[in-house]
Amino acid sequence: MSPQSSTAPLASPDEFRAALSQLAAGVALVTVRDAGEDAGMTATSFLSVSLEPPLVLISVREDSRMDELLSRVDRWAVSLLGEQHRTIASRFAMKGRLSDRLLFADTPHTPGPATGAPLVTGALATVECHTEQRIAAGDHTLLIGRVLEARVPAPDGRPLLYFRGGYRKLG
Repeated sequence: MSPQSSTAPLASPDEFRAALSQLAAGVALVTVRDAGEDAGMTATSFLSVSLEPPLVLISVREDSRMDELLSRVDRWAVSLLGEQHRTIASRFAMKGRLSDRLLFADTPHTPGPATGAPLVTGALATVECHTEQRIAAGDHTLLIGRVLEARVPAPDGRPLLYFRGGYRKLG
């Protein structure tokens, strides 16, 4: 590393957030089942890592409830949300929100066959994963998951997107 790069100023969190808000991202619900209870969080940081073997990555805020759960439970699921799931995405993204038990009571879902974690009814696609690796990265934890099951229950659905700080639709 050159001396110049180690002293270069860093972008502020606000500058960084503003720059990345220009990238449209799909919206997903990451879920886990732990000790008979379901938990979930809205995520826009979900991506494919590898086809052989099938691996995906999620990013979870360090010291969050979901980070704690995923440190104990090594199986989790992701439901890729469609336009009709905007309310679900908003509710699971709220700070100081209702309990997960109440949120899932109002969210149509079924338990995943490989993980038992909730899969959102009508999701564009679902994947169920086993944690392969946890990586500390700044104020987040990256989880790389081996895909155990992948389904496309709504192949003609339209995705829910997150762009410039809000949910959007294609078109």
